[in-house]
Amino acid sequence: MADHKIVHWELMGPEAGKLAAFYGSLFGWDLQAYPGMDDYHLVDEKQSGVGGAIGAGNEHMPNYQTMYVEVGSVDEHLGKAEANGGTTVVPRTVVPGTVTFGLFKDPAGNLVGVVEAETPPAE
Repeated sequence: MADHKIVHWELMGPEAGKLAAFYGSLFGWDLQAYPGMDDYHLVDEKQSGVGGAIGAGNEHMPNYQTMYVEVGSVDEHLGKAEANGGTTVVPRTVVPGTVTFGLFKDPAGNLVGVVEAETPPAE
């Protein structure tokens, strides 16, 4: 059986600071700004069960929520999603030293992320 665990989640909106303050106050989470990204605030798994982040959306997706599932190959799973009626939203993307991920919408329009377990080398 494949070991595909939910490893991360995101709640994104146009005003990341206000959104982070809202959830921090609501649930007592101690959100930490991700180094170099003022609009991305991390919540560790000890506080929320599964580590995640609250931050700013973008011009294509200003508000969204998603979960990320760990996979062996982002490209393979985006292909499987498409073969089963899904649509790739963000193709395989590498953030050096941090993560390799992709996003798709399922047939119902839910946004889901896939992330490779191995951290890509820093440039």
